[in-house]
Amino acid sequence: MKALEMKTFIFGHSHSGLPIWGHRFGHEGLRVLILGGVHGNEPEGVVAAEGLLERFHENYAFKLQITVVPSFNVDGVLRGTRKNARDVDLNRNLPTRDWTARVAEEKYHPGPSPLSEPENKALAQFIETEKPQFILSLHSFMNPMLLDNESLCTKECQTLSQLTGYVIKNQIGYPTPGSLGTYGAVERSIPTLTYELLRGMDFTEIKDKHVPAIYEMLKQKQ
Repeated sequence: MKALEMKTFIFGHSHSGLPIWGHRFGHEGLRVLILGGVHGNEPEGVVAAEGLLERFHENYAFKLQITVVPSFNVDGVLRGTRKNARDVDLNRNLPTRDWTARVAEEKYHPGPSPLSEPENKALAQFIETEKPQFILSLHSFMNPMLLDNESLCTKECQTLSQLTGYVIKNQIGYPTPGSLGTYGAVERSIPTLTYELLRGMDFTEIKDKHVPAIYEMLKQKQ
């Protein structure tokens, strides 16, 4: 078992001024960013991220530099809302080429301008300075899936599909302007995997089945 190398730091701040906590493990190898709680009404992703933190504390068996942000949209997580405290969907607010101010549905409100939200400013800055080589974004959806926007995560998807039974898709089925998948994978060629856990699933199943599956997938990144 390796000695734990972990640093807790402030990843950024929310619209209401709350700190967004990040936890960095390791100092060598591929750089990985794991986000939970992008949508505050999807606690399954937060539970998965926190479950990974627990596993890492028990045994960090990687030659990887992994940063985990369990509650990226901390205001939304505390309120139980999809959007942040300014009622902006953070996964429609990134400065992608397809960003639009048009509000398709209120729950997808993109904000007044791309990158208007402090949470996403922190994320964009992290991606620019730390240059992660793999991004895992933990969400939940009524149709569980592994969303690989540009087929950059084939090996990772296959491993997770075998262990969880989740299907692999390249598109979620509707436009997602300003999303992390577009910002990371499509426009920056950063392998970006969106893990859509089943909405409403038992948290014990997340920790017993999905956290170990992600842990095994990460072993292959070394």
